[in-house]
Amino acid sequence: MDASPDRLPDDPTHLRVDRPDDGVVLVTLDNPAQRNAMSAPMTAAWAATMAGLARDPEVRVVVVTGAGSAFCSGGDPRWIAGDPDAAVHELRARMLAFYRAWLSVREIQVPTIAALNGPAVGAGLCLALACDLRYAAASARMSVPFVRLGMHPGMAATHTLPEVVGPAHARDLLLTGRSVDAEEAHRIGLVSRVVPDATFLDEVLATARQVAGTAPVASRLTTVALRDGGHADLASALEWESLAQATTLATEDLQEGVRAAGERRAPEFTGR
Repeated sequence: MDASPDRLPDDPTHLRVDRPDDGVVLVTLDNPAQRNAMSAPMTAAWAATMAGLARDPEVRVVVVTGAGSAFCSGGDPRWIAGDPDAAVHELRARMLAFYRAWLSVREIQVPTIAALNGPAVGAGLCLALACDLRYAAASARMSVPFVRLGMHPGMAATHTLPEVVGPAHARDLLLTGRSVDAEEAHRIGLVSRVVPDATFLDEVLATARQVAGTAPVASRLTTVALRDGGHADLASALEWESLAQATTLATEDLQEGVRAAGERRAPEFTGR
């Protein structure tokens, strides 16, 4: 199977990949009839696409959104409850493969943005939590209703949700399974910004262009530094930053950035 970023497994893939601007990749979950539930074809296409994007030096930012009115309704319920007689070890192996496929977005060492155009539920919200930034349309709602369905949370929800919103808010959302609107999501730090529905994707892509316009080496190193809640302690941060900042100081992009600032113009970064 060709895992290059713009070629996906055989149809139906339930996934669409576009490049609206230099360095910007827009990945759209495209199963609107099922509110972009994570079907088997979509899961396979996602894993192949992430592998291709991770190897592509032209990629500077990845935006993930959903087709239609939803971002993602989570795992396909016919798959989740479709084999009640399966043994626990079989179900565990199946879930681990599913988790790892979708969390492969974290292997892309450029900034990733979840553009929540509508409801993000269960594993759909976990996918958004795996991204570096989350922006929500004003009408979007978010929930992790695992316990309401009789399930333990999955896809790293018990790690990523506390990391993003803090332990108290994470306990509230995970133990009640309740839904929050975009404004509450912004208030508790689940999303960074709420954008009107009418201009939502345009504004998110404008932000993506800003990210793509920064120095690629500096952007990648900063992204890696901030993943998983950042460094464990001050000493670790200083060790990393002394090496990472020195690396960027030795780049041509640093010289271009300083020149551009002095000349009051936009820099033209090349990644060198």
